[in-house]
Amino acid sequence: MAYLSIHDDGPVRVVRIDRDERLNALNLALVDELVAALEAADAKPQVRAIVLTGGEKAFAAGADIAEMADATAIDMKLRDQFRVWDRIRGVHKPVIAAVRGFALGGGCELALACDLVIAGESAKFGQPEVKLGLMPGAGCFAQVKSAE
Repeated sequence: MAYLSIHDDGPVRVVRIDRDERLNALNLALVDELVAALEAADAKPQVRAIVLTGGEKAFAAGADIAEMADATAIDMKLRDQFRVWDRIRGVHKPVIAAVRGFALGGGCELALACDLVIAGESAKFGQPEVKLGLMPGAGCFAQVKSAE
C-alpha cells in the first residue's frame, strides 16, 4: 500500500505523507516507504532538495498506536527504529519539513530529523507521551549532519 504521494517541482522532490484518515500516523510500512523515497531522491542528481509534508490536519500525529498495541518490549527492541531514523538523518540533500496541523510524538521527531522546518500557522508540535511517563520513541533529538 502506498502511503506517500511524490512529485517533482523542478529540482525539488515533494514527498507528501498521504494517510489522512489516520492523521498520517507513522506505521512501520509508512516509515519504510518514507526512508526508501528519501534515499531514492538523495541518489538522483536532478533532485536538489526534498520537501516533506503531510495534510491540512496533520503533518504526522505520531506512531500508529494500533500497530504497537500487541508488541512486547522484545518486539519493540528488535524493530531497531533508531536505525531507521539514522537513515533519514543520513540523507545528504536538504530535507525541509513543511508542517501544517499536528506534528506530535514521532511526527515531531520526523520534523526534527529534517534540516529545516517551515511551520504553518496551524502547526502544533508536541511530545504528548511524556505526560504518560514515556520517553519519546526515537529519542526526540536532532543530529547535525556531517558535511562529507
